Amino acid sequence: MAQPTPVPGKRLLTPFNVVTGCILFVGLALTAMRFIGGLGAVTNLDDNNPWGVWIGFDLLCGVALAAGGYVTSAACYIFGLKRFHSAVRPAILTAFLGYALVVFALHYDVGRPWRLPYPIFVSQGTTSLLFEVGLCVFLYLTVLFIEYSPAALEWLGWRRARNIVVRLTLVLTIFGVVLSTLHQSSLGALFLIAPSKLHPLWYSGYLPIYFFVSSLFAGMSMVIFEGTLAHRYLHGQMDEAHLDESDGVVLAFGKAAAFVMAGYFFIKIIGVAVDDNWAHLATGWGAWFLVELLGFVALPAFAYTLGVRERNRSLIRWTAVWTVIGVMVNRLNVSLVAFNYHLPPAQRYFPSWMEIATSIFIVTLGIVAYRLITSRMPILYEHPDFRHEH
Repeated sequence: MAQPTPVPGKRLLTPFNVVTGCILFVGLALTAMRFIGGLGAVTNLDDNNPWGVWIGFDLLCGVALAAGGYVTSAACYIFGLKRFHSAVRPAILTAFLGYALVVFALHYDVGRPWRLPYPIFVSQGTTSLLFEVGLCVFLYLTVLFIEYSPAALEWLGWRRARNIVVRLTLVLTIFGVVLSTLHQSSLGALFLIAPSKLHPLWYSGYLPIYFFVSSLFAGMSMVIFEGTLAHRYLHGQMDEAHLDESDGVVLAFGKAAAFVMAGYFFIKIIGVAVDDNWAHLATGWGAWFLVELLGFVALPAFAYTLGVRERNRSLIRWTAVWTVIGVMVNRLNVSLVAFNYHLPPAQRYFPSWMEIATSIFIVTLGIVAYRLITSRMPILYEHPDFRHEH
């Protein structure tokens, strides 16, 4: 077996470290401004637009793109597709970091981080969808931490604790799938209370289904995308099993994503037909809706199909990037672009540079954490002492 190479980067002033250091410095300064000066100090939010890019990108996109965790673990442990086993730990780690950063980012929008436990432990609003989303995210983040913990326990050499957690794998996977189904769909259901604010082409009674189904191919595409990045930048950390199985993961996930995206395309058309929104397609909003539906769903689905048929892994990997961008376009359309569409341009929301920089800061934290963990713990390779115990 190819042993993982030592942690790279003896030099401190690498381009990655310099850029990362600058982003973290600016992000920390903006964090201080946000929590000292309030939302008004760093955002363009107002009474008409109380949710901005921190909800649209950090939360909605973050949750959708972190779906690779439950998709991959369900494929491996529920459907018995053990050939995806090498992709489970990277997907679980990405999902865990993604959800942790979603909660972290929520503090910037809500403020008062010391009151974060209140909705769960002190004052439950059990009739609110936000309570259901918050409870599911809290429970699922806990599940993801436990699912990730065997890697940390192997690294620490705590065999007994690690073996106990591993025995819970199937239960945790089922629990994670149930929780993900609930909160992925509930995030779409949040917008059902705003039929007069969301443009009819994006508003639909099927929004919970749209959000859940799109999270499936978002998760599959993220697994392909992050695997590609890991091969490019962390190749030395991978063992032979990960290297040998990577092409199979790309082809299988590309094939599954093509099927799911085709289904998603047709239920979107059904939604337009049921609500009789055909006339809106002839407007400017309709043109943008068709760009999203054809340019970021139908065409990537066709590209995935072509890539799988021709066994063209490069095409599948680029299509995964295309699809990830498409999912972000959809979430931003629902939460920002098509939201409050009736307002005059002067009252429409556009994020300040400080809001965007804060989001970049949070994403950078995730990249740094992923790099630190994968360079130390058995995420991209199997620990030699536990190689035959999976």
